Amino acid sequence: MIIRLITENDDYAAVSDIYEQSWRYAYKGIIPQDYLDSIPEGRWVNGINANGRTDIGAFEGDRIVGTASFCTSRWKKFPESGEIVSIYLLPEYIGRGIGAGLLEKCMEELEWEGFRSIILWVLEENVRARLFYEKHGFTATSEVMSDSIGGRELREVMYILYL
Repeated sequence: MIIRLITENDDYAAVSDIYEQSWRYAYKGIIPQDYLDSIPEGRWVNGINANGRTDIGAFEGDRIVGTASFCTSRWKKFPESGEIVSIYLLPEYIGRGIGAGLLEKCMEELEWEGFRSIILWVLEENVRARLFYEKHGFTATSEVMSDSIGGRELREVMYILYL
């Protein structure tokens, strides 16, 4: 398994497919099913390496099986923090340590960029993800935000890690 930056030479449709499959798997029972079923193919293509974010991928041979995105914090209250925007895997690759590898690479890159803390947001009901981040040293904060996805009101919890 190789973890590296996603470049313009990579297949952005394959990266988007990871998001699409991961959303359908990870958010089943959290986000309304009709919304998950209606995610269009290629939904995330235009967001890859855009808006100041850096995207990395986990590659098994030539196949991308996981992806992560990070940037300077997008939240005005935390301008000195780095932010991990997303970590997603193809469902059949969950539990193999690939997510941990992507997380560690994001943390290394953000620390190299000079950040001394990293934030991320997790859907409150996404227990699996919350436990994953807690296992890797992130702590839930009192910062929460409301979000509406597919017509359902959801809360996101901010996590932080001090480097």
